[in-house]
Order: sequence, then structure tokens, then C-alpha cells
Amino acid sequence: MKKYIYLLGIVIVVVFTISIVNNNLIQKTIQTSSNVGGISNKKIEWGIKRSKEHEQPDVGNENKQVLEKYDGICLGNSEKKEVVITFDEGYEAGYTGQILDVLKENGVTATFFITSHYLNTASDLVERMINEGHIVGNHTPKSLMSDNLKLEKV
Repeated sequence: MKKYIYLLGIVIVVVFTISIVNNNLIQKTIQTSSNVGGISNKKIEWGIKRSKEHEQPDVGNENKQVLEKYDGICLGNSEKKEVVITFDEGYEAGYTGQILDVLKENGVTATFFITSHYLNTASDLVERMINEGHIVGNHTPKSLMSDNLKLEKV
């Protein structure tokens, strides 16, 4: 009986050790593969601090630095009287073509926030968005990056 307990103890230690080593290897692989082209994969919390008197909100120093470094767009020009139109494109409900038609007829551009699922199922509409001068943005931090997809003007 002591042999079996001793043997069981050794098996548990070996399995535990293998699982720790395997987990460390997986974490290293994830960090290496998600650090594409020298771009940091450090998680940054996103949010704004609303201001009073209808002034532009504060995005915080860290977010401001990232936006400046990668030519990101967050806040418009506070001197111009403009309206920014955005669309949440998590899925295609059949209206985007009509929306693009109306925007084109009126010479208006917008920003469409898409997911990788949307890109995979409605790539013709995404291509049209890009070709007609609209901004195509990432709906959620990992939705496009996780599929290693790159949007370019066609």
C-alpha cells in the first residue's frame, strides 16, 4: 500500500511540473506572437474623463501618447463645428449598403467600427467603406488583432 501512495505522489508531482512548464511555454508563445512588428501588446485601459462646459474630454496621458505615436484619432478639432458619425458594425443586418449609398449621395464620410466576424462575412462592404473614404476602425481591442488581419485601401 505504501508503494502505491509513494507512486501516486510521484505521478502527481510529475503531472504538476509538466502542467506548469507547459503553461509557461503557452504564455511565452502568446506574448511573442501578439507582439507583431515591435508594437507593444501592453494592455491599456481606455476611457474618457468628461469635462464641463462642453469642452473636449480628457483621454489621459498614456492614451494620448499612444494616439499620437500611431496617428490615432480620438478627438476632433475643437475649433471646428463638425459632427462625427460612427456606426457599430458587429454584424450585418442588411442596412449598410443603403447607409453607404446615402452617405455617398450627400458627400459625407463616417467611421465604421467592425469585428473580425463582420470582416469575414461582409468583406465587400468593408472594401466599399475603405474605397469611399470612410474610416474603418476596430470594434474591440482584440476582435481584429486576434485574427492577424490587416485592413488596407484596395
